[in-house]
Amino acid sequence: MPFLFLGVPMEKLIANAELINEQLARYGVKFGIYKNGTFNERLFPFDPIPRVIPHDEWEVLEKGLIQRVTALNLFLADIYSKKQIIADGIVPEDFVFSSSGYLAACEGITPPHGIYSHISGIDLVQAKDGEWYILEDNLRIPSGASYPLIARGLCRSCSPETFSNTHVVENRNYGILLKDVMDDMNVGGINVVFTPGRYNAAYFEHAYLAEQTHSVLAQPDDLFVENDVVYCKTLSGQERVGAIYRRISDEYLDPLTFVPESLIGIPGVMDAYRAGNVSLINAPGNGVADDKGIYYFVPKMIEYYLKETPILHNAPTYLPFYEEDRKYVLANLKKLVIKDVAEAGGYGVVFGRDLSEEKLTEMENLIKTQPRRWIAQEVIDFLDLPIMENGEQVMRKADLRVYVLSGKTCQVWPSGLTRFSRNPASFVVNSSQGGGFKDTWILAK
Repeated sequence: MPFLFLGVPMEKLIANAELINEQLARYGVKFGIYKNGTFNERLFPFDPIPRVIPHDEWEVLEKGLIQRVTALNLFLADIYSKKQIIADGIVPEDFVFSSSGYLAACEGITPPHGIYSHISGIDLVQAKDGEWYILEDNLRIPSGASYPLIARGLCRSCSPETFSNTHVVENRNYGILLKDVMDDMNVGGINVVFTPGRYNAAYFEHAYLAEQTHSVLAQPDDLFVENDVVYCKTLSGQERVGAIYRRISDEYLDPLTFVPESLIGIPGVMDAYRAGNVSLINAPGNGVADDKGIYYFVPKMIEYYLKETPILHNAPTYLPFYEEDRKYVLANLKKLVIKDVAEAGGYGVVFGRDLSEEKLTEMENLIKTQPRRWIAQEVIDFLDLPIMENGEQVMRKADLRVYVLSGKTCQVWPSGLTRFSRNPASFVVNSSQGGGFKDTWILAK
């Protein structure tokens, strides 16, 4: 009997899952992790059963995501200039300037078109009642778009019949959308994808997206600054750079401005950026807006800047920074998930129900003494999705990262990275925690 998923023949695709993973490995679709001082590179396992999102559901997500990213860009523009949202008492001053993502060096810089977050990776989960919740806003250097992009192509090659009558929206346009953003931001010169090198966790993606956008893939030794202008060493000689899609953390970007010991940055690039001679994609300093604590205020930002009601909701969240919230968190610690606002990749996430009495006491003391460091959220019982494991279909927790691209216009890529936990007992789906990924099908009308 043929294997059907939502009426779609999947037998051949599932039969070729191992081959697809082998091809992904051959292409270099791996995930690198630095842990305990060593670099480990491993496969990012792909599951052939897609996540399917109906068109009408996607339309709501699309509108809500554009609304949210628009407000976040307005917030960043405000924080690095007039700071009106602070003056009006919407977001506490101390909360903004104590964020590790706030960079004083970015004060007074206005990027082209006033856009700070050009590629936003917004993480969502869908509860079992069908409601979608925003978990995180990733506005620094969100990764992962290349994985579903290349996986879709391999799946089509292995099993074209799976796609022949499914009316799945095409996702091959990500490179076009990204190039459009780079072109929109370019202030004169070539487009560059800037990578720290092959030992970076997402190096495959850097190279792949450079190819997809017809940009130069540049490493630290390839770029230099003269008279506040960035140049790239190419086979044709040195060429002026107009836009840099940088895949390097803020603190290592420019040793003359941030960490002096950085060997992977571009000395003087911040001066060129401040002078308006180069665009940086995404803008440095964005971390103040994707701080897990600032996340609490995003619905308020939407109301404040756009005068609109938020279309998509945050997960129910509490800030121990506020006394009332702190009391609630301490009284209900066992049923909440606690997150360290400075951590990422699934690290610093603690489920109260999993803690011993001794660890609960430790966490209580940390929350009391360092309230700004934590947020607490209700545990959302989000959807399990089917995956194939040892030839059997099993259910696992999964989230969704959607990519919003902002240039002269703001668009949502009709696809996304669905990550799933391979541990049946875990709600943590991050690739850095051993998760896998699957394709995301957006159905056409």
